[in-house]
Amino acid sequence: MGRIKTAMIKRVTNKLVQQYRSDFKKDFDSNKKLVTNFAEVRSKKLRNTIAGYVTRLINAKPSK
Repeated sequence: MGRIKTAMIKRVTNKLVQQYRSDFKKDFDSNKKLVTNFAEVRSKKLRNTIAGYVTRLINAKPSK
């Protein structure tokens, strides 16, 4: 079973994906850099969690 994401992680990630969907890639490392540019994230762990969730959403949902 996977880890459960908190409501704050989901809220921030969904907002970022709505605003910057065309900029995000299917690659975790490039998304990690983009999350740093688009949002003020204070810790590395939080940034990586958001970038991982962004990557999961981009890979799961086709672009409109």
